[in-house]
Amino acid sequence: MRYDPLMITTSPLTTTPSRAAARSASDLLREWRLRRRMSQLDLACEAEISTRHLSFLETGRSQPSREMLLRLAERLEIPLRERNALLMAGGFAPLFPERALDDPALLAARAAIEQILTGHEPFPALAIDRHWNLVSANRVIPLLLTGVAPELLAAPVNVMRLSLHPQGLAPRIVNFPEWRRHLLDRLRQQIALSADPVLIDLMKELQSYPEPAGTDANEHPASPYAAVAVPFQLATDGGVLSFFSTTTIFGTPVDITLSELAMECFFPANAETSAALRALLPD
Repeated sequence: MRYDPLMITTSPLTTTPSRAAARSASDLLREWRLRRRMSQLDLACEAEISTRHLSFLETGRSQPSREMLLRLAERLEIPLRERNALLMAGGFAPLFPERALDDPALLAARAAIEQILTGHEPFPALAIDRHWNLVSANRVIPLLLTGVAPELLAAPVNVMRLSLHPQGLAPRIVNFPEWRRHLLDRLRQQIALSADPVLIDLMKELQSYPEPAGTDANEHPASPYAAVAVPFQLATDGGVLSFFSTTTIFGTPVDITLSELAMECFFPANAETSAALRALLPD
């Protein structure tokens, strides 16, 4: 099988208000502040306003200006998608566009994604959206998916589901309990930052999966890299491949689509994995 680059797109120039858009701006400000575990004093100092003014904004006694909403959203690190919802709740037009990945305005970004993924070969790399759906992958990824159920490879491919489902990669992940815990911790952090209901449902689904039979981390020696970071250890016909990963995001995006894209690049954690991958995808 082959993954076409950038095979998943979003609707062009949509503003996609979230479920929060029907709520008041004051309620949303307070909710995001509490989610960030900030006191009114903390946020007021960060935004350089008085605690009295912030209190009035959160109770609805004062109506925030567009500039004030954006200033508070920046200090609260609210995702761009939810900043649009906050603006609309305050009676203002959304500011941040959401373009499809095939929009001409994102041509340079698409080229950058493909350059990173292709340039990382012969090691695996992929790009995902905010819900962990596969956007693009280099040629190495399909070579590692032997034995995965076809329904898990039907678009949109969810990388979390692909990894932890009993009919996905799970039976071949040597350190499955450790890797599962690592992925769920990442998902929890993402939910804490975004409060995305789709991610909350995904978490519930992933937690319901039974642990696959035949996965025993004690059958294989621990990776030396395990003392530094959680490795991803995958059993293959050529032996156990061991990786560590890095995540790359776009800096200072003002487009929702770009702000929600991430590239995951896997590096060999030992010489044996490096050699096996170079043989798997020769120059």
